[in-house]
Amino acid sequence: MEFSFSLLLFLASFPVILAQEGTRATISIDGTIAVAVIDDNFICATLDWWPHDKCNYNQCPWSYSSVTNLDLSHPLLAKAIQAFRNLRIRIGGSLQDQVLYDVESLKAPCHPFRKMKGGLFGFSKGCLHMNRWDELNHLFSRTGAIVTFGLNALYGRHQIRKGVWGGAWDSSNACDFMNYTVLKGYKIDSWEYGNELSGSGVSASVSAELYGKDLIKLKDVVNNLYKNSDLKPSLVAPGGFFDKQWYAKLLQVTGSGIVNFVTHHIYNLGAGMDPNLVNKILDPHYLSKVSETFSNLSQTIQQNGPWASAWVGESGGAYNSGGRHVSDTFVNSFWYLDQLGMASRYNTKVYCRQTLVGGHYGLLNTTTLVPNPDYYSALLWHRLMGKGVLAVGSNASPFLRSYAHCSKGRAGITLLLINLSNQTDFIISVQNSMDMRLTVEENISGENSFVRGLKRSVSWVGSRASDEPLYREEYHLTAKDGNLQSRTMVLNGIPLELTEDENIPSLDPVRLDVNSPLYINPLSISFIVFPNFDAPACA
Repeated sequence: MEFSFSLLLFLASFPVILAQEGTRATISIDGTIAVAVIDDNFICATLDWWPHDKCNYNQCPWSYSSVTNLDLSHPLLAKAIQAFRNLRIRIGGSLQDQVLYDVESLKAPCHPFRKMKGGLFGFSKGCLHMNRWDELNHLFSRTGAIVTFGLNALYGRHQIRKGVWGGAWDSSNACDFMNYTVLKGYKIDSWEYGNELSGSGVSASVSAELYGKDLIKLKDVVNNLYKNSDLKPSLVAPGGFFDKQWYAKLLQVTGSGIVNFVTHHIYNLGAGMDPNLVNKILDPHYLSKVSETFSNLSQTIQQNGPWASAWVGESGGAYNSGGRHVSDTFVNSFWYLDQLGMASRYNTKVYCRQTLVGGHYGLLNTTTLVPNPDYYSALLWHRLMGKGVLAVGSNASPFLRSYAHCSKGRAGITLLLINLSNQTDFIISVQNSMDMRLTVEENISGENSFVRGLKRSVSWVGSRASDEPLYREEYHLTAKDGNLQSRTMVLNGIPLELTEDENIPSLDPVRLDVNSPLYINPLSISFIVFPNFDAPACA
């Protein structure tokens, strides 16, 4: 029987395993109950306000990727969004609280952002013209994007001491802008209030008491503007770094029914110029540290605002535009997918990646808009990982990270495996905690028996009936030529590159007998779909 070309490439991608027997590990999945639930559109990406002359470490990686100047007609932009069918897009970022909306009532000049000594983040106030807002909404409408818009929370305020802002928020400009949006019929899924003003803030801060009073006011505005609408946008806040006391106070001040989603930002890899970024990404103990933030936020919400849910409103791994030759390469997917898995376990409903395009950490290349490796990681997650999060137990070393969800849009479960080890390949036995064994261990003594076993398992790919129930789907992600800092991701031995027509490539699995051994290579990532896994939680 003939093998498909992709299967031959897949077989060729196992040089380490063919040479030696792997380390055996058992993973147990409890499909009886979901330990957490995420949103159907969990994957989110941001569009930022940074102009082309935003620079860090003598690098200026933003080009023309701003909300105000991104080429919205670029065909790759629409295709990249449409591949998700419904991609969440959050419009916001550091300059958000300096954006003026060019509606009729605006009494200030409406100029582009420009560098200014003494301005927040070194920039002046900037402007969103309504013709640009029209163009953005046209893009969102035709691509099916789900939009969150971050409002300016400093308008009308003044600095009362270094880094601390007070005075009353002037809601007039935001209200007029929101009213324009409603009258135009533009669909906004949620309005977010402020950016990184929580706790001690980043460049500026506002007290939790003031912030809470503003949110009550803003909720009234939303209710009034959308009183005749079937789809009332959610209210999202505070869009900052988690500070337990500040967040608790905010929820206490607002009370129930005001804030729907509590957003926080994560940049747990540190500065983009850190020469140790790759080492941090591949260190399981370092990656696990951020779980404390997820846990503390979850507890804070339960104790002070159980009516609300958590979002990661912005996360780019490394701050200050990301890490050059790291954030836009294959190795970053170890951090990114691990974050998605970890956030899900703590009942995070949405995870917004900084950015869709812009900086080094864009899912798309800033100048060409060609997808970076993390784009494909996000797309696979979006297509495979469903809402129900399942408990996973493992006897493997900490270098093998494992997460399981109900499969998206179909029966069974999907297992995400992240192998951070540079030398250990794993032979994995997957067990159902209800004592249903899905992967049968075989006695593998060497190269020949492995090849025979693998060929026996996969030789029927593409030839059996499509409703064959006893197979699993495997999506193995590796770096091109073994270079972790390659900008090309490889799926089952095939480099992920745009097609000749410049379309997003299909992301096809290999199908293997469900009773065959499951192999995970060193420094690789795998999504494994078990269509026949008995999981009552996923029914």
